[in-house]
Order: sequence, then C-alpha cells, then structure tokens
Amino acid sequence: MVNPNPFNVRFYSKLGQRGSFAAIMGEIAAQDDDLVVMTADLTTLTGLTQFREKFPDQFINAGIAEQNMVGVAAGMAKEGKNVFVTTYSNFLAMRSYEQIRIQLGYMKSNVKVIGTGSGLAMGMSGNTHYGMEDLSLMRAIPNLMVVSPADGLETVKAIKKAAHHKGPMYIRLSGALRNPIVYDEDYEFEFGKGILLRKGTDISIIATGTMVHESLVAAEILSDNGISASVIDMHTIKPLDTAMIKDVCCQTDLVVTVEEHSVIGGLGGAVAEYLSEISYRPRQVKIGIPDAFQRVGDYQYLLKENNLTGPQIADRIHEEYGDDGESEPNMIR
Repeated sequence: MVNPNPFNVRFYSKLGQRGSFAAIMGEIAAQDDDLVVMTADLTTLTGLTQFREKFPDQFINAGIAEQNMVGVAAGMAKEGKNVFVTTYSNFLAMRSYEQIRIQLGYMKSNVKVIGTGSGLAMGMSGNTHYGMEDLSLMRAIPNLMVVSPADGLETVKAIKKAAHHKGPMYIRLSGALRNPIVYDEDYEFEFGKGILLRKGTDISIIATGTMVHESLVAAEILSDNGISASVIDMHTIKPLDTAMIKDVCCQTDLVVTVEEHSVIGGLGGAVAEYLSEISYRPRQVKIGIPDAFQRVGDYQYLLKENNLTGPQIADRIHEEYGDDGESEPNMIR
C-alpha cells in the first residue's frame, strides 16, 4: 500500500511523474516475480537504471524499436507475464499505434503502456518529441483503458493499481521534475472514478494530468473575483466518469475542460461526446494545446505560450463566463 507522508509526497513531486513510476516499479517487482519492465532505449531517461541493476531478469531494453517492444510484450503477456512497457508518449502512441491496437486492444493482452514526457514536457527536443495527440489516439482503441495522473503520488497509486489490473492500459505521464503537488495526504483512488477536489456553484472545471494543479490555482483566482468553481480530477479518460459529470457539471452554467493535450479528441472531446447525448447540457469551453505545431522552448515557456498556467486559465474562464457572472448555457430539453 502507498502510505503518503510529507517526505514521500515531496519525494514523488521532486522526481516528477516519470521518476515516480520508476521508483515504485522496484517495490512491485519485489512482490511479483512475473513482472517485466521493458523500455525502448530509455533506461536512464526513465529512471530505470537502479531497477535494471536490482532486477536484471525482469528488465528488457528493446532498443529503439518501439513496435517490436509492444509485440514482444504482448507475447510475454500471453505466457503469463505482467508486462509494463515505457518510452516517450509520442513514439508509443504513434509509431506503435498498430501494435497497440491489434496486439493489445484486439487481443486484450495484459500489457500496461506507460507514455512518458507527454504534452509539452520534452521542451527543447521540439515537435518530434511533443506528445500532443496521444489521448485522442489511445482512447479510440477498444478495450484499452486510458489514465492520466495529476501528480507524483497519483502516479504511484495508478501504477500500483495497474499492476493488479488484468487487461491493456495506457498511462500518460506528464509534467517535468518537481511536479506540483495536488495530493498531500492519502485518498481513495479508483480507475474510472473522477475526484471532486473543490465544490463550486457557478462553473465546473474538469482537468487531467498536470492541468489539475493549474486548474486549482485558477479556481482560487476565480473565487477571489466572485466566481465559484468546482474542480474535478478526471484521471481516467476511458472509461469516463459520466456519473460525476452529470452530477456536478449539469448543476452549473459552464463546463471547462483543461488538458495539456490538443483541444481535438482528448479529455475535452470525451466530455463533449457525453454532453451531446444528454437532454440538458451546459455550455462547454475546451482549454488545451491549440491545433498547431509548437515553437521550441523549455517547458514553462511552452505552457505560457499555450495559456496553460493557472492565472491564464482563470483569465480565459473569466472571459468566457462574463463580467456579469452569467454564461450562455446550451439548454436542450
């Protein structure tokens, strides 16, 4: 079990989501002889050097051959192994898409795909390494669960749950080192169940990954300006917690989705698809990475360029909600 305390919460934050994944894998491997971790030439950059040294028989470096890695992982899973594969999210989601679709989704192989450096986290590596489309691609594959933790502690909880989950899963790790803390004490984590972090009456913010923290910052700023905002950590994109969306969001005039992902097809798209099916729906605003390739720069620069910091999110919501405190909901009865 994960037993959060001030020390390990800060430790996971310092490591970031990618480092938190590596840190917890050793604990899982010590308890599960069938666990196998595979990487595509990213042993050091995914923090798995110590794991490789301590568990050499449970570690495979497939080299720069992501498609082969997924195929081998599927074969090992069919032989009873509990397999985790990891590399940068853009290479897994796009270069290995066919293998994930057929050998994991179609075959229901027990493989956990860990996409690191998603969103804009790869910074100076440029557009070839930015993972802006992975959620839209992964959630389109049948039988594949899609998860995006909010911080280091939630990453640890998600990975430990995933180790006991039978079936294919994509876990998106976002952010850089010193990942801002969302959870500083223990809480209940369950796949497919969003977490209401803040209750508001005017608008509902549904966020995932790094944007959960930024949305909490935005909600505090909005509160100072007389706008009451709910904030939901929607850590599971598929299956989506539609019950929470209906319960929380349909009590407010405006729903805002926030993600470090393209505004096309990710969390915002998933929420919009659900809202289109119900008889009453509030207006939705999607905040994310615009439909455009990015400039090259460090991570914080890229977040600001895409208006994905807490104050910028608050400004956008304030603009959309209106100075008079009234939005224009879509009322379909």
